[in-house]
Amino acid sequence: MSRFARGITIVWVVLRYGLDELVLSTFRQPWLRAVTRVITFGRKLDAPRGQRLREALESLGPIFVKFGQVLSTRRDLMPPDIADELALLQDRVPPFDPDVAIATIERAFRRPIGEVFVSFDRQPVASASIAQVHFAVIRDRQGHAREVAVKVLRPGMLPVIDKDLALMRMMAGWVESLSADGKRLKPREVVAEFDNYLHDELDLVREAANAAQLRRNMQGLDLVLIPEVFWDFCHAEVLVMERMKGVPINQVDRLRSAGVDIPKLARDGVTIFFTQVFRDGFFHADMHPGNIQVSLAPETFGRYISLDFGIVGTLTEFDKEYLAQNFTAFFRRDYKRVAELHIESGWVPAHTRVNELEAAIRTVCEPYFDRPLKEISLGMVLLRLFQTSRRFQVEIQPQLVLLQKTLLNIEGLGRQLDPDLDLWSTAKPFLEKWMLDQLGPQRLWRELRAEAPHYAKILPDLPRLLHDFLRQRPHDNRGDLQELLATQKRTNRLLQSIIYGGLGFVLGLLVMQLFVRVRIF
Repeated sequence: MSRFARGITIVWVVLRYGLDELVLSTFRQPWLRAVTRVITFGRKLDAPRGQRLREALESLGPIFVKFGQVLSTRRDLMPPDIADELALLQDRVPPFDPDVAIATIERAFRRPIGEVFVSFDRQPVASASIAQVHFAVIRDRQGHAREVAVKVLRPGMLPVIDKDLALMRMMAGWVESLSADGKRLKPREVVAEFDNYLHDELDLVREAANAAQLRRNMQGLDLVLIPEVFWDFCHAEVLVMERMKGVPINQVDRLRSAGVDIPKLARDGVTIFFTQVFRDGFFHADMHPGNIQVSLAPETFGRYISLDFGIVGTLTEFDKEYLAQNFTAFFRRDYKRVAELHIESGWVPAHTRVNELEAAIRTVCEPYFDRPLKEISLGMVLLRLFQTSRRFQVEIQPQLVLLQKTLLNIEGLGRQLDPDLDLWSTAKPFLEKWMLDQLGPQRLWRELRAEAPHYAKILPDLPRLLHDFLRQRPHDNRGDLQELLATQKRTNRLLQSIIYGGLGFVLGLLVMQLFVRVRIF
């Protein structure tokens, strides 16, 4: 019943704000325009279309706001008036009552707000789909006054999200049952992944942990600043972290006038993304302009400032290696290897012919190489690859949907910063270096170090176990003794073979490393 009521609410909002007219008016067929005039008769739709779309998404709740945020990063895909309005969804969603925020803080800390903070600014500085942010001052454990940002969870979000997810699960079931591509698209699994991310975002302690992990991962890179988390002031509904001061990434003219090297900034963004994905397998997955700033402070000039860590993507070692090999082969235009990787991973049926899949991938990707970012569209590439996937029955991987969404965000940011950015030449050296690290002696050494505690536990026990075995041997059984001696000889020969094989393997790795480096450089 709740799903039915939510569905009625969505339909009512669509009609109230004239979103049906917004869609139909984009078609040029005369009969559709006539239908538009009929269905809009008696409705007052004087507000600009972009404003109506934004207000409709705001009234429908956080899931729809997030959809608008994703669209807002792709100004190349929509008219400017709509893009400008959707950009307000990044951090200018109508805030909730500051008294409610204060009540939430006092309930979390179980004491008056004046005892929690030295000072607290009632007026929010940013408001998004899940929470809003206030500035404040605290005293840390050393008694020093620290400027902080206080993130307070928006009230009543869980019921709305649960109703929308229930609708999505129902529609996913319809797609799976009625569509010929239902099994391949895995709509239930995609919705389940989305469910996990949304519920994780409602726990601000989890977001604080994400921020702390990203801060550790990015130390030493000197490309991005991650705010410090003050754990003594963190609760499920309240998050307190270091206040960061910077310029929003979409204010390019202001950054350029301040002397920021915009092309370098764009290249650094690509490096940060690929580092988080392939080195750490832990990446910021909500990269819209409302969450990304640039520092103008002299000591950190030109470095990124990352905010809002509610949505963070993770990758397994298998996913990282598979994606890295795909990207590397793709950048080298080795489409045959890309096709082979798809078959080896089980993403396409095993009977798929490599040459046919190779030709299809080449047809999609080849036109976009050696072009700056302004002349290509990853969205169109993904769309064409999706069309190709139907022919070859490629299965959608739900765990990578968040990564694909992040890639679209990154492309949108890159277009705003530096449309002349050569994405291929920027990303290729990083991936090749990463692959060398994975295939070379460094990987072998890391694996040996990881297993060292296990070996250290087993090796001291071997002499005692051998001694116990020899003491328990029957003295009058010569056949067993001879068999034991024969087994010992076979073991010695096996150990010799293993040693020689290990030496050969190490030498092979060294030769392969030299061959790969010569081939690349």
